[in-house]
Amino acid sequence: MFENLSDKLERALKVLKGHGQITEVNVSETLKEVRRALLDSDVSYKTAKEFADRVKEKALGQKVLTAISPGQLLVKITQDELKELMGGEHSELNFQGNPGVILMSGLQGSGKTTFSGKLANYLKTKKGKNPLLVACDIYRPAAINQLHVVGDSIGVKVYSEPENKDAVSIAKNALAFAKQNGYNVVIVDTAGRLAVDEQMMIEIAAVKEALQPTETLFVVDAMTGQDAVNTAKAFHDKLNFDGVILTKLDGDTRGGAALSIKSEVNKPIKFVGTGEKMDAIDVFYPERMASRILGMGDVVSLVEKAQEQFDEEQALRLEKRIKKDQFDFNDFLEQIGQIKKMGSMKDLMGMLPGMGQLKNVDVNDDAFKYVEAIIHSMTPKERSNPSLINPSRKARIAKGCGRPLEEVNKLMKQFDQTRQMMKMFTNKSQMAAMMKQANQMKGLKR
Repeated sequence: MFENLSDKLERALKVLKGHGQITEVNVSETLKEVRRALLDSDVSYKTAKEFADRVKEKALGQKVLTAISPGQLLVKITQDELKELMGGEHSELNFQGNPGVILMSGLQGSGKTTFSGKLANYLKTKKGKNPLLVACDIYRPAAINQLHVVGDSIGVKVYSEPENKDAVSIAKNALAFAKQNGYNVVIVDTAGRLAVDEQMMIEIAAVKEALQPTETLFVVDAMTGQDAVNTAKAFHDKLNFDGVILTKLDGDTRGGAALSIKSEVNKPIKFVGTGEKMDAIDVFYPERMASRILGMGDVVSLVEKAQEQFDEEQALRLEKRIKKDQFDFNDFLEQIGQIKKMGSMKDLMGMLPGMGQLKNVDVNDDAFKYVEAIIHSMTPKERSNPSLINPSRKARIAKGCGRPLEEVNKLMKQFDQTRQMMKMFTNKSQMAAMMKQANQMKGLKR
């Protein structure tokens, strides 16, 4: 996501590197490229020009400190302006109420039904809520069945009336059902519609009037670019929605919608969809996204993803096994599983500062698959006692999983290195000795 924009902005901001001071000439040259990068990413001309003008005004009004270069200063100003362009501060979802009601709106094919399920799963697993999904799409064939499939996959109840063709009536009945059965959040999935379809726009406005939702969200496909902004305007005129959901941000998107939508309709982006799975939903933080666009990474989000998969009891058990030198391939397999749950490797790499230059490297998420295949080809005894694995056993393991013997040898070597490193980090006295030795080496170099 935003790879094309990140690459072009990085090239544009390099123009100032090596300059000793900021002048109107070199800033104008840089910002001309910045504006072009934004336009190429499907940001409107008006938004791109205003952005460049604000950056230029701030850059020329500041003196470059001796501790930083002109290029660094302009990157910081650009980062701050990108953050403001995308909303400034993170906007919380309002799901309070008895029950709280979230009305989902959007175009046909925007991914609204799937995202309704993702949002329900997020509120259930991350916020401790008891959500109810409501099927109010009375037009699209199999829409109700789709929502039931989604609800079943995440263990969330779906309210539907397949024979009822009155969306307002269904919504009212669902709200009464939620109150009677203790559901504290109701997520209403409405029919996808075209902004030009006046009759359907009137219908969703009537549903909103009847429910008085605590939050009305507009779901938009990020891959539609600037068209997404135009559609958002039309929906906002009719619904006055509270926030925007960007779906398919993991696809081939240029990012124009994310950069333009806040400035055009003055409504915050609250969530983004980053994949097909039900947990592929991220809270939108403008500051973090600005850092990622400029290749600075997003360590906070990376840590949060790790914490979500962190099991304290499991970690303590693992630490004890490492200290006793009992770390085996079963533990190794368990750690791989936790890493895979955090998301795609390319996405995780993008959160690391300084990894921007690797954005075009093809990171294969199937790499773990072959490692797992090798480990699963071992006998339970071999997994528990890796020292048993001799050359003949390695040959059998390679044949069993259909991988080259070299890969088995490489995995054995990596496993030994991992085990030694883990043991070293759990041995405080050994770590202290290493630190002392490192300091002594520094002294010798001086």
